[in-house]
Amino acid sequence: MALIATRGLYLYLEVLTTALDDDIVTDDEASILKVLAIALGMDPSNVGAAMDVARGVDPSPITNPDDYSTHQVGDATTYQSALVAALDDEIITEDEWAILENLRKLLGIQPDQHALIEEAIRAMSGHDQNGERRLERLERFNTVCPYF
Repeated sequence: MALIATRGLYLYLEVLTTALDDDIVTDDEASILKVLAIALGMDPSNVGAAMDVARGVDPSPITNPDDYSTHQVGDATTYQSALVAALDDEIITEDEWAILENLRKLLGIQPDQHALIEEAIRAMSGHDQNGERRLERLERFNTVCPYF
């Protein structure tokens, strides 16, 4: 099945390329990529084809990346989903930081939006079993990889 150029595919390919910088996709990176694929509306059957494009096996259907640079409703939620996925494993690795940083830039997440996302994560921490550990990792993430 040929991939169709969409903003979701563009964003996914960009983040996937970041994940493949070291030629390995770790389990932690795979978790973020899975959440991101769902958030971006990627058809699960297209994930393998996207991997082939990111590895340079197949040509990319994205011919003009500037067509996908506009911000859209839901970008902050997409970033929040990826950040929560990274926080929910034991450690945020350098590879995960690179993915989050690239995604933040691609989506144009501004400092005030990031602050709201952090606040939402803090607010929901009291309502789920991973909340306290997620907050501990969020504090470490902010210390090691400050937003600005």
